[in-house]
Amino acid sequence: MALPAQKLQSDDTLLDAYSATVADAVDRIGPAVCRIERIGGQGGHGSGFVIAQDGLVVTNFHVVGDAKTVRVSMPDGASREGRVLGRDPDTDIALVRADGSFADVAPLGDSKRLRRGQIAIAIGNPLGFEWTVTSGVVSALGRSMRASTGRLIDDVIQTDAALNPGNSGGPLVSSAGEVIGVNTAMIHGAQGIAFAVASNTANFVISEIIRFGRVRRAFIGVSADTTNLPRRAALLSQVSSNTAVRLRSVEKNGPAAKAGLKEGDIIAAIDGRPVTGVDDLVRMLDAERIGRETLCTVVRRTGISQVTVTPVARAG
Repeated sequence: MALPAQKLQSDDTLLDAYSATVADAVDRIGPAVCRIERIGGQGGHGSGFVIAQDGLVVTNFHVVGDAKTVRVSMPDGASREGRVLGRDPDTDIALVRADGSFADVAPLGDSKRLRRGQIAIAIGNPLGFEWTVTSGVVSALGRSMRASTGRLIDDVIQTDAALNPGNSGGPLVSSAGEVIGVNTAMIHGAQGIAFAVASNTANFVISEIIRFGRVRRAFIGVSADTTNLPRRAALLSQVSSNTAVRLRSVEKNGPAAKAGLKEGDIIAAIDGRPVTGVDDLVRMLDAERIGRETLCTVVRRTGISQVTVTPVARAG
């Protein structure tokens, strides 16, 4: 049975709009995506992207490994040497300074504004096929995955955009042409499940590396998920946010456990500042809080509690 001409025309229009959206985002970000190869040490390659015209390049820690220098190759054929400024195994992020200046950059967007179902576009160099584009959607938000150090990376984006070895370190891009994540892993043996470190987490790591050469962290011994904060709980805890973080696990004998925090507790604020998501929790637990009493506003079934935690320096 033939489809009505109006239905066919409508489908064509939708397809053209989707194609144009993806193509426009790729045109904007694609020229800033590079291939990263290690120089010296164990060989390896992956992807990266330029975030500043003076040659700052973001990639994965596992792409650069322990290499001090890398080769940065651009889509226009230019190839430059880059020096690894810093690396953070806990989030699988590394920062490289490439020689020369760059006209095209990939701006980091605000991953907190993401919604499930949004278009997600991956650009990279999978399996040696350079500057490949795949697209899908943001499948889930606030996932956790284990880094090579054994620690959990929180606030990870799950996507069904196809990723393969070589995509690591490349950008996950929104339909607005902003980087919303740094592609980091796919699950071997599974179909259509891939992950990216959220751009807000990457932004925090980049800032720390630029300022200090490494990421300094306070440690309280929890893993957490972003969760909705009921309006009544928000009013009682005197925060203006409708989201907070729920503790998924509390490390035995860690600072949080010693202070009385428990699995299932919801942290709505730290020192009176709203904690709207896992990325907020990560940013707030910076080096300035090490050894300093920190007041957590905690939502429990029994009501609102104020719990004082003293973070310690995170080892490694």
